Amino acid sequence: MSSLISKTTVLVVDDEPINIKLLAQALSPKHRVKTATNGEKALQIAISDDPPDLILLDVQMPDLDGYEVCRLLKQDARSKNTPVVFITGKNSSEDEAHGLELGAVDYITKPFSLPIVLARVKNHVALKKKNDLLEQLVFIDGLTEIPNRRRFDELLESEWLRARRNSTPMAILIMDIDCFKLFNDNYGHTEGDDCLRATAAALANTLRRPADFVARYGGEEFVAIVPEATEEAAVSLAEKMRAAVESMGVPHAYSEVADVVTLSIGVAGTIPSMERTPEQLLQAADEALYKAKQAGRNRVFSTHL
Repeated sequence: MSSLISKTTVLVVDDEPINIKLLAQALSPKHRVKTATNGEKALQIAISDDPPDLILLDVQMPDLDGYEVCRLLKQDARSKNTPVVFITGKNSSEDEAHGLELGAVDYITKPFSLPIVLARVKNHVALKKKNDLLEQLVFIDGLTEIPNRRRFDELLESEWLRARRNSTPMAILIMDIDCFKLFNDNYGHTEGDDCLRATAAALANTLRRPADFVARYGGEEFVAIVPEATEEAAVSLAEKMRAAVESMGVPHAYSEVADVVTLSIGVAGTIPSMERTPEQLLQAADEALYKAKQAGRNRVFSTHL
């Protein structure tokens, strides 16, 4: 099973079964191969939960031609970064230029040489892996090594749209380390950084579902997205997070709340709709956090949007 997981996925799109068979046989020893005989099917696979790492795309197909498929792929946030290689009988320089202008990374003319196709697939897959790694690094907080605010903003938008489409609930948690400025002022920034790292690890370790997400929001603030969860379920997770941070037992003699580092959490839940925005849910969670602080800190306060 692990060998399958480690393989990259190549989607072969061609309306000629013989071409699909040839390419699939050549690629399958080193790649998972998916196939489509028309543009509609290719688009469905490209934005599925198991998308390809690379698309080999014929230009001349019925209904949607390859150029139009490529244009649609590059317009969709879910598939815009998937490299597209045209394999086609259209061999004029104008055709090639058009394909590259649409966002394709390569253009191979038929009749194709399998060794050349395999070499180019290898190169583009390797480049895709490097680009994916760089993109992941952009979304990681350098200090705590958990996702950063940029990743949170991106995920909040996509989870909101998904929940709105499926009419499922979701919640946001905003968390603040209590009296963290006093901690930094008295213990120093090195200890403060250690505290932030430990808090991030404690929060991440409370997550049990793959879809649940926690990030550093900035400074001593953290934020979580809890998809497909009622407000009650989100509050339960928030209580576990609060308890996990308190149970670290990091001394904080200067805290106004306890003799160890603690956390205040605001929770806001809703079922997304066209009348609401993710920013409103975030604002509601922030207001709940303020009320948790007003009520004495080291506690969870929840609200519903």
